[in-house]
Amino acid sequence: MKIFGKVITSLMSLMVMVMCKSVNGYSSGWVNARATFYGGADASGTMGGACGYGNLNSQGYNTNTAALSTALFNSGQSCGACFQIKCVNDPKWCLRGTITVTGTNFCPPNFAQANDAGGWCNPPQHHFDLAEPIFLRIAKYKAGVVPVQYRRVACRRKGGMRFTINGHSYFNLVLITNVGGAGDVVSVSVKGTRTGWQSMSRNWGQNWQSNAKLDGQALSFKVTTSDGRTVVSNNATPPNWTFGQTYTGKQFRAQR
Repeated sequence: MKIFGKVITSLMSLMVMVMCKSVNGYSSGWVNARATFYGGADASGTMGGACGYGNLNSQGYNTNTAALSTALFNSGQSCGACFQIKCVNDPKWCLRGTITVTGTNFCPPNFAQANDAGGWCNPPQHHFDLAEPIFLRIAKYKAGVVPVQYRRVACRRKGGMRFTINGHSYFNLVLITNVGGAGDVVSVSVKGTRTGWQSMSRNWGQNWQSNAKLDGQALSFKVTTSDGRTVVSNNATPPNWTFGQTYTGKQFRAQR
């Protein structure tokens, strides 16, 4: 009985540790990092970017965005992830409050400069190059660079996931945007009305590629995010879909 009691106690302790570490599948602990800003007062310089989102305003991300350092960008897998950020330990430059941003771009390393003197995005540093308007909500303009803390949070989106189909026959390049929940897509499959499920490969950012001929078929998409959750959007497109158009599917439900 004593051994049984110790096992139960150990299991309960482990459960408490897991609950403390994660809330709704996301780390609840704050991580140290730094932040700068780019893109100009209207954030026009943040459009496009390494995630492939193009016009961030029309995609719904607006100016609540960040370019991520190598350690955070994860070769594009972190595109679409959401981060809560606060300025810390610098009362001269920090402003109170937190912001939530989406990773939409890559902040490249600059090995010609030291990590603490211009090479902010050099690995292994955690760094956010924020769109200027959102940076100014947590720090003053003249600060330039500030110490921050961040944590991953769930992305809250309006409407369904969006699938923009580019390319041509035998080369379907699908940009996936407006993803809720974890936000960062790790695998995608596509199915036509005359095919089974076929895995797509990441081409770059959140552009996913299929080399199958899918013309003239209603397309369904199966999307999995980094927290292991999957959403299937059946018949997200009509059979007469066309390249260059965007179609709306289902959305990840908010976890309680």
